[in-house]
Order: sequence, then C-alpha cells, then structure tokens
Amino acid sequence: MSEFSLKNKSHYTYNGILISDGEKSIVSDGIVVEAALQININSTSYTVVMRTPGNDFELIRGLLYAEDIYKEKQALDFKVIEEKENGFSIINVIIPKNKLGKGYLNKRTLLSVSSCGICGKQNLEDIELKGKSLKNDTLFSIQNIQEMSSRMSSLQNVFKATGGSHAAAIFDKNYQLLTIKEDIGRHNAVDKVIGDLINKNDLNNSFCMLVSGRVSYEIVSKAFIAKIGIIIAVSACSSLAIDYAKEFGICLIGFSRTNKMTIYANPTKIE
Repeated sequence: MSEFSLKNKSHYTYNGILISDGEKSIVSDGIVVEAALQININSTSYTVVMRTPGNDFELIRGLLYAEDIYKEKQALDFKVIEEKENGFSIINVIIPKNKLGKGYLNKRTLLSVSSCGICGKQNLEDIELKGKSLKNDTLFSIQNIQEMSSRMSSLQNVFKATGGSHAAAIFDKNYQLLTIKEDIGRHNAVDKVIGDLINKNDLNNSFCMLVSGRVSYEIVSKAFIAKIGIIIAVSACSSLAIDYAKEFGICLIGFSRTNKMTIYANPTKIE
C-alpha cells in the first residue's frame, strides 16, 4: 500500500510503483493537494470549493469580488473556524449586511469542484455578463508574451514539485509581475491573484493575465469584472470564452508556446 506523507500544505509526496519497459521500481512523486474549503458569510455556509490550500483569504476575496458579493475596498474580517490536517477547512468572513452585493442573493448551494467554476450556478441567466466593452489601446509584442510566460513558468513551484497544479499571473503595463498564485483549480488560481491585488489595492494596475491551462467562460468573466483586457493561455480556449472575449473587448490568446500562439479575439493589441 502506498502512503501519503505531508510535505507542505500545497502538495504531498506519494509512494507508488512505476512500471517502465516491463521493469518495476518504487517512485516518490509530488501530488498536488485537492481539499474542500467551506466559505461561511456571517456565520452561515455560503459555498464549498475544492482548492489547493494556501492563499485562502485571497481566494475568498477574489471569489466574492467576481460573484458581486463584496466589491468595497475596505478589508474583510476573516476567521479560520476549522483547519484539518488533510487541508479541509472552514473560514468565516464577516460582511456588513448593507455591504452585501446582489450576488449574495444567488447563493451557490451546490459543490463547486476544482475544474468547474460555475457548477453551483442555479440558472442559465446566472452566467450572463453585462457591462461596457473594455477599452485598452496599449500595444504589446510577441516577445513581451514570451518573456511574461517564461517569468510565470519559472515561479510555478507547486507545478514543478507535482505536475498537477495550475497557475495564474498578472502583469502591469511595463510587463512587471504583480502577482502569481497556484491552485489545483484553474479558476481558483485566478480568484487568488485577483484577490491578492484587491488586498494590495493594486488591481487598477492590472494589464495582462496569464494562465497555465485552458480558458473557459468563467476565466473570461473574472477578467472582465476585474477589467483585465488581455488573457494569454498555455492551452485551449472554449467557444463561449472566445465569444465573450470578442464581445467585451478582451484580447484572448491560446496555445501560447515558444514562437507559437493563436489569437482568438481582438488581435489589434498585438504589434
């Protein structure tokens, strides 16, 4: 029997049997942690998300922002109610009732898994985006993209240890890294970086967001709400993500690899 041994809160080491060319050997692999986080608002359960432990306050702050539950600049009062050895946690956040946004009325009553950020939505209307198209005339080059991608890749420490985590990174107009976070869930990583910049009062300096995986509707919607006009992905983009990116003025790039990429929406920002 293989056994887990706790290495840190983001990943474990897992002993397994590797079979290669008919030969068996014992290996010790890094495995990214997937654990449940129950988010309480004013001592009442709001939702459960599957995430990689770490930066939980940033994750919650970004999620509340994206869901139109709390968009004020003032800091929130977080309290860890329970934190188990396996990473399962309960965190309560206090929000004055008069500060709760409209999104709070649309409670996520279902489990939100790490690979899907809209699983808890209750109606199709809940995924609609509304707002003015983003206006961003700043030009950037393919070389800029490659430099930002290289920078993000070099800092994906959990991925290097496990091969099982996603990353999101946000850069400013000077292509300087503002924040990078990792998580087993793509949309969780995005919530973390946006939440981090909200806490730092630095979200207005966001220019471009890089993600290590594919881009879905959920990621485009989070970028739009945060007024981030450029999304660059290592992997594919969904049809809905492309449609929304076109409509809302977001430059969307997929399959960004060395000397190669595909621009799916609003290519005028690239020179």
